[in-house]
Amino acid sequence: MALVLIYAVTLVVAVLVSQLTQRTVLSTALLFLVVGFLAGPRMLGLTTLTTHDSAVHQLASLALFSVLFTDGMEAGLNEIRGTWRLPGRALLLGMPLTFAAISLLARWLGGLGWVEAFLVGAVLSPTDPVFAAAIVGRPGVPARLRNLLNVESGLNDGLALPVVVILIAESEAGYLNPGRLAIDLLAGVALGVGVPYIFTRFERTRFFSSSALYEPLGPFSVGLCLLAICAVSGANEFLAAFVGGMTTATVNPAAREAFHRFGELITELLKLAAILAFGVLVTPSLLAGVGIGGWIFALSAIVLARPLAIVIAMHRSRMAWREQVSAAWFGPKGFASVVYGLLVLQSSIHHANRIFTLTVVTVALSMVLHSSSDIVVARWLENNPSSDAAG
Repeated sequence: MALVLIYAVTLVVAVLVSQLTQRTVLSTALLFLVVGFLAGPRMLGLTTLTTHDSAVHQLASLALFSVLFTDGMEAGLNEIRGTWRLPGRALLLGMPLTFAAISLLARWLGGLGWVEAFLVGAVLSPTDPVFAAAIVGRPGVPARLRNLLNVESGLNDGLALPVVVILIAESEAGYLNPGRLAIDLLAGVALGVGVPYIFTRFERTRFFSSSALYEPLGPFSVGLCLLAICAVSGANEFLAAFVGGMTTATVNPAAREAFHRFGELITELLKLAAILAFGVLVTPSLLAGVGIGGWIFALSAIVLARPLAIVIAMHRSRMAWREQVSAAWFGPKGFASVVYGLLVLQSSIHHANRIFTLTVVTVALSMVLHSSSDIVVARWLENNPSSDAAG
């Protein structure tokens, strides 16, 4: 209960300063990270939570499921079809280049073999919009940049997931069981399409309808069914969540609108709880034990890999240079990377601890750098408006 009390008190403080965080370099996510770090067993000792506690993995998995479902809800096919050009460049060219660059850095600086290095690249390729909230949430920032960061961060978690799962399987066993793996992944996709579609078909019959009070609970109940079915069947719950959100947004736009605010709040509460737990895991000994090569890797992954990849991906697009610089910088490593790192830690991979350590320091450094610079870059963009046409 100590951790629950810490979370509750930190949440109260976060609510009280939430207006201030929108105007300054302070960050709610960073607040939870720092509180978790200070409360950890090697600091104030207010909690004894460790990486081996099943509660850590369960909380992180539940939060990621919620994140992927709500991300999918923001990425309906109808919306993506009309604004695919710039996000498409970031996802289809920028993300593979980021993956390759981080993998090379992990191989050269992290002391890992090629398969493990590729796994690090997959874990750290996704971006998180939470730490660029001042960018995506300010109307003065160009709409195409906000759309690029929103769509990219909404889709890249789900795109990275199959690669992470495949590489974990390869690293664990030394070989793949492609049949079993394909069944789990395809089952997740099938459930993600089928369950929301069936719900929508029932809802549109003359026998059923949702009241205004219960309307936001429709997508929530669909997500809960997906989570439970996947737990029983062994289908991949994360792919089911992401595809389920996309399917709901595509076939039932009204349900998406009703769920939007409710879903955001649920996801935010779970995210903040998981970030607090993550902070507890970031011990001084872990930070000291990563070594100089690990810190150089983390810094390079943030300031070199993503920026260079996006600069290449956006070459000859019609984005203004300020927007390209902002898009290149805001590739924050966030929540999905934390959970993927925990998936690695829970596996039997030989270098699991090393991979998790590299993930931890990269995400922690990213949280500090990106969450403290978003407001600065947002004001820079607002004070220097671009007249370029959208690309």
